[in-house]
Amino acid sequence: MDRSDLFARYDEELRTDDYADVDASPNGLQVGSDEGTVEHVAFAVDAAVATAERAVAVGADVLVTHHGFVWGGLDRVTGREYERIVPLARNDVSLYVSHLPLDGHQTLGNAAGVGDVLDLHERDPFGALGPEYVGQRGRLADPTSIYDLTARLDDALDTGGRGVRLVDAGPEQVEDVAVVTGSGVDWLDEAVDVGADVLVTGEGKQKVYHEAQEAEINVVLAGHYATETFGVQALQERAEEWGLETTYIDEPTGL
Repeated sequence: MDRSDLFARYDEELRTDDYADVDASPNGLQVGSDEGTVEHVAFAVDAAVATAERAVAVGADVLVTHHGFVWGGLDRVTGREYERIVPLARNDVSLYVSHLPLDGHQTLGNAAGVGDVLDLHERDPFGALGPEYVGQRGRLADPTSIYDLTARLDDALDTGGRGVRLVDAGPEQVEDVAVVTGSGVDWLDEAVDVGADVLVTGEGKQKVYHEAQEAEINVVLAGHYATETFGVQALQERAEEWGLETTYIDEPTGL
């Protein structure tokens, strides 16, 4: 397959261009060329020296990640920025990035993956960011203890041994679940407004404890990395359907 064809397929499915004005990450091809062919694609949550070197080691032509190297512009390619790009450039490995488009995709995205773990029904987009969404909302099949829901996520996600944390400020029996993976506590007010019993996200901020208590909503912190493995793995499945060899590179942060 041509590299340009692979990137175009992902861009179309993820609606990459629609997120251009709301995402600090330049999504799509971020490093390298769209010329030439691709036979082997590596997938990882984070673009980093470690994942770039592992992509080179397995013979990948393309590395696809959720978090890229560039955030809001790149003034100089020196120091750490240079060291990150060198393994890719020297070995002609292109870096394709999908940040918010992969968070918000309602079937392939990270929030959708968490929704699958919880077997959510009646799903709708959640987590408004301008005209787009970065999360998902749904209902459990039956009301469930917030402690059982937290335990289910703890069993299903690789949190690096740190465990899923709960701010149990809402009802003990929960049914309506809002999900924004990664750093999603900024959508707590929206979760309250739509009547969610719990907001599931990755990591929290100090203020979310008091905000949750005051709003009487539960907040589950399941790990930034752990909640954002789903999207790249879904893209990996797509690549395999297209006949490409793939490798998933797991570099958990425990955060």
